[in-house]
Amino acid sequence: MRKLFNTKVLIALLIIGLISAFFILDAGRFFTLEYVQSQRENFLQFYAEHRISTIALYFVIYVVVTGLSLPGAAIMTLVGGGIFGLLIGTLVVSFASTIGATLAFLVSRFLLRDYVQHKFGERLRAINRGIEKEGAFYLFTLRLIPIFPFFVINLVMGLTPLKTWQFFFVSQIGMLAGTIVYVNAGSQLASIDTVSDILSPSLLLSFALLGLFPLIAKKLVELLKARKAHSVDRP
Repeated sequence: MRKLFNTKVLIALLIIGLISAFFILDAGRFFTLEYVQSQRENFLQFYAEHRISTIALYFVIYVVVTGLSLPGAAIMTLVGGGIFGLLIGTLVVSFASTIGATLAFLVSRFLLRDYVQHKFGERLRAINRGIEKEGAFYLFTLRLIPIFPFFVINLVMGLTPLKTWQFFFVSQIGMLAGTIVYVNAGSQLASIDTVSDILSPSLLLSFALLGLFPLIAKKLVELLKARKAHSVDRP
């Protein structure tokens, strides 16, 4: 028991140290659209010369950012589209975001779940039952409709009885549509060289998708819920 406690303390201190370093060193300045645009040519040149290394480095950074729940995942997704294009960008971002989210989920579970369940077990009993029964679909809904920040979902789900493989699989599928929309927007943003480029049909379509995606996702979830309720009621 003492060994487990010491391990938790060490992991907690490591995470606190990394997050503190991120803010103390002002690393957030590298996760802005202005910085990305200013370094666009350098990124593209490096990618042209070192394709595998660029993908691997980007993948690791994305996993670390999402795993530590640091700000910057949205910019990283746009960058993925701008550097790698729609197909490769979607593939890389999809797995990096899911792996990072699962790491955050596991860290939350390892460090906090026992304490929270012990402290608030009675209050959480109904929630735990709901997660055991509807956990996968509930998570899918949260992933499809961005009501809450994804890092909050990762941490909160780690406190529930939801199985790790369910979290990974549902997150991979639930975040895919949003990933495609953002990666596509990033691939279009990377092509802006003049003011007139902002009015290009492809870029306007990308922005339209960004705006319409939550509405479309909400309608899809309502349709799935209706079909599920209908199947339950049917004898």
